[in-house]
Amino acid sequence: MRLSGSGRSDGDEAGTAPEGYVPCPLPVGDFGDSLGALFMRPDGSGFACRMRPGHRNPRGAVHGGVLLSLADQVLGLTVYQAIGQTLSATVNLNCDFVEAAFPGDLIEGEARVTRVTGSVVFVTGMLRRGERVILTASGIWKRLQQSRKND
Repeated sequence: MRLSGSGRSDGDEAGTAPEGYVPCPLPVGDFGDSLGALFMRPDGSGFACRMRPGHRNPRGAVHGGVLLSLADQVLGLTVYQAIGQTLSATVNLNCDFVEAAFPGDLIEGEARVTRVTGSVVFVTGMLRRGERVILTASGIWKRLQQSRKND
């Protein structure tokens, strides 16, 4: 797949893995699935998602709630990998919007765990459109003792 310099693809390739990514095998849940296909770098170091027309706000840009949700997924999945694929829950998520994203944009996200304690994990990350940072994030995740998958 070829991207223009803006990070946009000319076609609707929401389900096609971008170059350098594979379909994400980690658990994203039903809500995560509603964001669209999530992709992961094979080494687990980053994620990507193509923005869809249904993600638009009234101004035509991607709704901030979609970007917040994607940041929550990227940071949360990074925590999941860092603590041995143990479930956790978002306790705090701080995000700063830097630039807009638009339907068709490939949004790439990376995160880094900065501290792990017995009960919580601290993480920072960002979302990019091409080389442009569109959102920065930091948060705290609570390590969970057991899964409540069917509740």
